[in-house]
Amino acid sequence: MDNLNWADKLRKNLHCSADSLGNLFVEAFHYLALFGIGAITAYAAVVTFIKMLGEGSVSVDDILLLFIYLELGAMVGIYFKTNHMPIRFLLYVAITALTRLLIGDVSHHKDPDAGLLYVCGGILLLAFSILVVRFASYRYPSTKVLGASGEGIVDKELVK
Repeated sequence: MDNLNWADKLRKNLHCSADSLGNLFVEAFHYLALFGIGAITAYAAVVTFIKMLGEGSVSVDDILLLFIYLELGAMVGIYFKTNHMPIRFLLYVAITALTRLLIGDVSHHKDPDAGLLYVCGGILLLAFSILVVRFASYRYPSTKVLGASGEGIVDKELVK
């Protein structure tokens, strides 16, 4: 039995090393991707803003596009701090995008058609989804969130 003890220790050490190395690669990719997404979002917002200044006019479409960039940036910041994907922000981005589509459709086309109802229905469905998500998070709150190092920390929103 002692003859196989060294093999078991070696296996455990190998497993621990592989687990640590895998976690390192996953976290490195995680942070690299977050910085990349945040930088590209900021770059796109700045380019859009400079384009608006260059044209000398601002449309509602442009303002809503800047709101989309703002929401994406906030989502990246929240994800970076808490390691949780804020699903509500994705829903806000979708509502803003559909609103932008709706305003562009109404201002550029003459006659309303069934597509207008589809877009409005999509906005209503997304708004209802936000209501469901908010109710679920209120009714079934998370008691712990994971910190950047992977350990559980108390959710600060629940302590207040």
